[in-house]
Amino acid sequence: MPTAGESVPRPSVISPPESRPQRRLPLWLKRPLPAGEFNRTKQTVADSGLATVCQEARCPNLTECWSARTATFMVLGDRCTRRCRFCAVATARPDPPANDEPVRLARAVARLGLRHVVITAVARDDLPDEGAGHFARCVEQIHQTSTQATVEVLPADFHARTQCIAALCRAGPDIYNHNIETVERLTPAVRPQGKYHRSLAVLRIVKQIAPDMLTKSGLMVGLGETEDELRQTFEDLRETGCDVLTIGQYLAPSPKHAPVARFYRPQEFEKLARIAEGLGFLSVASGPFVRSSYNAAQMFERTGEKRVAAGVPAGRWTGTA
Repeated sequence: MPTAGESVPRPSVISPPESRPQRRLPLWLKRPLPAGEFNRTKQTVADSGLATVCQEARCPNLTECWSARTATFMVLGDRCTRRCRFCAVATARPDPPANDEPVRLARAVARLGLRHVVITAVARDDLPDEGAGHFARCVEQIHQTSTQATVEVLPADFHARTQCIAALCRAGPDIYNHNIETVERLTPAVRPQGKYHRSLAVLRIVKQIAPDMLTKSGLMVGLGETEDELRQTFEDLRETGCDVLTIGQYLAPSPKHAPVARFYRPQEFEKLARIAEGLGFLSVASGPFVRSSYNAAQMFERTGEKRVAAGVPAGRWTGTA
């Protein structure tokens, strides 16, 4: 793993796609074929008319997750107002939010029998509340129709506007996830419309509004970061009170996206997990195919068990934001 003093490729200067050699994936970056409930999940998603980040972001875990009857739903449309160099979601003028989307989402969750629901959204900088109110209605509708299901939200940063974050917190998600994505040095190149410290502020504001609500964040590795930079990012996240961390390998969705600087080996992910656990995260998932919502149900349950064991109150936050 590179150290702070080593020279590493930086995605801020990206060569034209035609000049880049195709990189062969290592053996540990292979995924299973569809099995189990894959077709049922695929049909349920299609019938709902909903977008999923599994499809829109070309997630490498789609076959595994859909075969296990899990999916990460994406609300507020499938066109984003931001253009991140790592993301496959289309950037374009979005349509107005669909008024019936919360109901369609809740029906799909009930049909799949999900016990843990992950909802993400495109950035909606075009809306006065950046989509926070619509996102909250989606959470509320799921609570009404699937009372035993826990809900994890993964929204954009809302420009760290307290009133937007509070609106989503009031809907009562069980875990609030917002990804930092990469280290501070690489953020301007990888997330040109995002800000490293603004993402930290989001997680800090959630804890100020709802101290008992679990917070979660995630990073990609392989963009040219150093181990020292990753450690600093872990420390910055812990300073906000962040409870759960995911670390996964960045895979370029296409030649037009930021290139992969290198592929981390499984043992390197294990080392990063030990570093993060030593800083006090309740749960850490670190591996080549780990993504924000990968095995989210199991991770949420494991984190809840650790909270209970530590004497921390568990259960949905229902305070007034």
